[in-house]
Amino acid sequence: MTRTFMLPDLGEGLTEADLIRWTVAEGDRVEIDQVVAEVETAKSAVEVPCPWAGTVVTLHGRPGEVMAVDSPLITIDTGEGGASVSDDAAAAPERAQSYREEERAGTVPAEGEDPAEAEDEGSGNVLIGYGTSASSGSRRRRGRRRQAAAGGAGADQAQAASAERVHEALNESPRMAPKVTSPLVRRLAREHGVEIGDLRGSGEGGLIMRRDVLAAIESAPAAGAAADSSFGAADAPSAGSQDSGARETGAQAAGIQGAEARDARTGLRVSERTPLAGIRRTIAQAMVASRTEIPEATVWVDVDVTELMSLRERLKAKRGSAPGLMAFAARSALAGLRRHPELNVRVDEVDGRQEIVRFDGVNLGFAAQTDRGLVVPVVRDAHQLDAEGLQREFRRLADAVRSGSNQASEISGSTITINNYGVFGTDGATPIINHPEAAILGLGRVIAKPWVVDGQLAVRQVMVLTLAFDHRVCDGGTAGGFLRFVADCLEDPESALIGF
Repeated sequence: MTRTFMLPDLGEGLTEADLIRWTVAEGDRVEIDQVVAEVETAKSAVEVPCPWAGTVVTLHGRPGEVMAVDSPLITIDTGEGGASVSDDAAAAPERAQSYREEERAGTVPAEGEDPAEAEDEGSGNVLIGYGTSASSGSRRRRGRRRQAAAGGAGADQAQAASAERVHEALNESPRMAPKVTSPLVRRLAREHGVEIGDLRGSGEGGLIMRRDVLAAIESAPAAGAAADSSFGAADAPSAGSQDSGARETGAQAAGIQGAEARDARTGLRVSERTPLAGIRRTIAQAMVASRTEIPEATVWVDVDVTELMSLRERLKAKRGSAPGLMAFAARSALAGLRRHPELNVRVDEVDGRQEIVRFDGVNLGFAAQTDRGLVVPVVRDAHQLDAEGLQREFRRLADAVRSGSNQASEISGSTITINNYGVFGTDGATPIINHPEAAILGLGRVIAKPWVVDGQLAVRQVMVLTLAFDHRVCDGGTAGGFLRFVADCLEDPESALIGF
């Protein structure tokens, strides 16, 4: 009997995902909860396990394609008797809500089969296969029901016992359920030929951390070098998938398609084509929405931060550490939003009319550059934190998104964003508003400049503050007043701290 596994609801309100690579090929044998594909959503990379054991019949999609939730992902021949359910793909829309309510992603009952039995037959482990205890018990219950219906037939007893042994073996096998949540850790392991199922995690509850993979790489330099020297090794499928078809899909997983001889428009040779996919596509869509929907205006000001830099040096000498420039700027901005709450809003469209939604509190987003692209972690209830508290949250969230261990809620829900592009050595920029917010504050680099102080020319530490704002929610007077307040706080930090 064949079963078609639909791409499960990956949560976070997302309706599609990019297929990065297959870890199996057609004709391969798969076990329950074996990872069969890796997909990437706007939030993270996810390994998708199959809820059934059997032989791969069809892989529905090629690496680089965008897959819709509830669309066919993989068809498995389970080897069981009964009617084929390969036509599940056609019935997916009607059944999608059913299997989501049953919390068995992709478990679609066969025609004429009891939905309760079909539910029991799925593994229940959707994203990362941490054992199969849920399905183990359910299969044993299914076996007992069949046994009772057949009057205790010996064949049913053997089937139930066999299923139980399979599930127990899977539960005991560390290779089937490596405890690792970070897609970056998995990618690091693949790129260096480290079998992640062999590692013992040093994190909480045995979680496999980046340091565990690095330790394995250092202990086996020859193997790591061999993996690095082989083109496409990072995309090689798991055991049982080493045929040419699997290797081909691994090469495609890099997202690079065949190059054309010449570009018709420029006449130049095309070296490669890379699909705009995953988080890069999400960023592009958000930027287009921002520039398309928001009538944006920008104001900026030069700020003398000499006193602030001096204050930080005194704090370091006295306490050993001090909040960073962005933490002080963020704290000043949060104080400014109390005076100018018009900037801490969102414009919603309701029944054909636009409404300005004002918030009681601030969720502060900040731009963080990662290997996957630009991500905006969110400090929730930032208005309740001082500069030191903001500094701690900036560091914690930045580490989480760069390692891939962040929660989905930690990169969504901001009401205003701050972007410190000065760390890249740029003096200023015109930042694009993080749609659907109404404003973004940009920080340029601090540089020594000639500056007039009390009528005398002096060398001072100067930076550029930039504010891009939605002109629908306020006028230039409000935006300029907010920016001037933030600048005054940074120019005279000790006096400003009294009002914080």
